[in-house]
Parts: sequence; structure tokens; C-alpha cells
Amino acid sequence: MSCIVYRLGLVGYRKAYHLQRRLLRQRFDGEIRDTILLLEHLPAITIGKSGKLENVLVSQAKLARESISLFFTDRGGDVTYHGPGQLVAYPIIDLRQRGRDIHRYVHDLEEVVIRTLSDFSIEAHRDGSHAGVWVKDEEIAAIGLSVKRWITMHGIALNVNPKLEHFSLINPCGFSNRKATSMARLLSRDIPMEEVMHRLITHFSDVFDVYIEWGSGILIGSQP
Repeated sequence: MSCIVYRLGLVGYRKAYHLQRRLLRQRFDGEIRDTILLLEHLPAITIGKSGKLENVLVSQAKLARESISLFFTDRGGDVTYHGPGQLVAYPIIDLRQRGRDIHRYVHDLEEVVIRTLSDFSIEAHRDGSHAGVWVKDEEIAAIGLSVKRWITMHGIALNVNPKLEHFSLINPCGFSNRKATSMARLLSRDIPMEEVMHRLITHFSDVFDVYIEWGSGILIGSQP
């Protein structure tokens, strides 16, 4: 099997969401192959289907002053922050060709992140009670998904060089007793996003046993 990867740069959350919905329909109809979108979001807080607004710890007026958007979305999970310096990967994958096994899919996404972090000498692990990737008791990558007609949407948000102070505005993934961390904080240096991106896709290819092709077409308009 093969998978095509598109790098979109900095994209607003709403625009990326509508692109995913379009690609999901095309994937179900067999018009496109499995696809991965790689991007960074403009600052946004998203609340998943099981999320609670009280896990956003500041007012919407405060968010507006910080130029942080707020979205209710259809992924699983609770509250998550997205922003520049965070690598987001949205796989649009047909699980009808992969045993229709959502649990295995989540496990494999976590494995991709764990192997990527290992390349940077960061030892990370799963939490059996919650999807995502952790370093000790701090979350370094959130995973939230939506699966419609066995086609996946949403995906991974890996903290590379984000503004960690923005995570103090929420209870990340609904946890009031856990914090978020980043590769930059753990390694005490800025991490080249390009390098992380290529390592993540290499491991995605290995874990999912797919051939990767980098796309060059224009999927989305130039404005965030």
C-alpha cells in the first residue's frame, strides 16, 4: 500500500477541518489514496466530543486577547491546545483495508511517535488508560480521532517547540494534575521541525508498512 503526504505549513483549524472532511469523502469513494496532512495550526483550543468547557481555565475574552481561537470539534477526547511549534499529523486512512481495528490504529500511531522521540534520545511511553504519548507524567503528544465509515480523521499533535505557557490555559486532555511538555523543553534547545517531520513520516512508513510519496499539489488556499 502507498500513502501520499502533504505539507501544508501554518493553517487555521477550521480550514484544516474542512479539508479533512473533503478528503474523507474522496477516500471513501476511492478517488484518492491514503493521505497524511502535516501542518502547524494557528493558536487554537479545541474541545472534543467528551470534552468539558470547564477544562478551559480562562474566559473566551482572555482567549481573544491572546489571539487564541476556540472550537468544538468531532474528534474523541477532551481539551487540546494547538499552535505554532506543534507538529500536527492528520492521516486520512481507510481502515477497511486494515482489519477495521481502531484500537490497533491508535496503538500504531502511538508507536510512530514513540519511535520518533527515541531518535532524539527522548524515552516516551503510553498510558494504558488514555490515548497519547507521555514522558514520565507529562504529555508530549495528544491523539484524538474521528472515524467515519471506517475512514480516519484528526490524529497526532506532537509538541516540538510550542509555547508551553498556552497549555496553562487548559487542563490538557482533561487532566488537572498533569502538564504538557515538549521536545524543546526536554532537550533544552530548539528542534528543527523539518527533521521531526521526516523522522515521523519514516516511522509511519515502517509501522504501517506503506510506501510514502510526498505530494506537491495545492490542497488548500494560501490564507490560514
